[in-house]
Amino acid sequence: MASKSILHMITPLKHMSPFDVNMAVDAGFDAVLPYTNVDAKEVTGLVQDAMFSRPPQDAVRTGIFIGGKDAILALDMLDAAKRALFKPFEVSIFADPAGSFTTAAAMVACVERLLKQKFNRDLKATRIVVYGATGVVGFTAGVIASLEGASVTLAGYDGAERVQRAAQEIERRFKTSLSAADASTPEKISALLQRSDIALCAGRAGVQILSEAAVKAAGKLLMAADVNAVPPPGVAGLDPQNKGDPIGGTKVLGIGALAIGNVKYQTESGLFKRMVEAKEALALDFRDAFRLARELA
Repeated sequence: MASKSILHMITPLKHMSPFDVNMAVDAGFDAVLPYTNVDAKEVTGLVQDAMFSRPPQDAVRTGIFIGGKDAILALDMLDAAKRALFKPFEVSIFADPAGSFTTAAAMVACVERLLKQKFNRDLKATRIVVYGATGVVGFTAGVIASLEGASVTLAGYDGAERVQRAAQEIERRFKTSLSAADASTPEKISALLQRSDIALCAGRAGVQILSEAAVKAAGKLLMAADVNAVPPPGVAGLDPQNKGDPIGGTKVLGIGALAIGNVKYQTESGLFKRMVEAKEALALDFRDAFRLARELA
């Protein structure tokens, strides 16, 4: 009788995301067990408990998922989990805090596809401003775009201080440089937009970041993408279903939240399925998510 595929889902928060639980079960895991309020120091013990309870030939049928709402903490927990492994008891690990790694990957992949289709260019040297950059999706989208060679500016709705710290952390961890800027007023938001090729909006649900006037005044802007599906959209006039049509009354191409969400859904599901079907242990983060999202976009 074949061993069951079991996923242990770890989060530092009070609750594990029901979204991720549903995704894991639908992807084919036989059993999904959440562990909440987990401290980073507890990861090693949990991972090794999961490893040693099964014979080595069944290790690959065991998976660890890392959630939460903090990209840096999730990466630290992923590193701790990887350090806990050793042959022949290696299990698969997947980090996707608040779905941010797969959402950011889908967002950047959709932008890259449209950039190639409509402008015959790639992300390298493209000027990208990320609004909502203190959140996990904006942070991760900035990292992905920068690693692909884009010139990225993280825009802070409450000033430049927090996004400057984020840029410094990104440079320390990933050896890629990003800029930070104050986007605390409509005037500062518009000024950043006017010197950018692409705007990525990853703000809070129901918060409009870019006004109609700001988009119309941004003469160099090629496209704007938004992950906010809760009305109003993060970009005024951007239909959530938009897959590259101009935003009303402008030449700026739009990518809406539901268009991005479709790729995100397939990306997260696809990575869970890879864990279920794996013959060797996997360790998956935003880089793996971006590689898959590129194929799907």
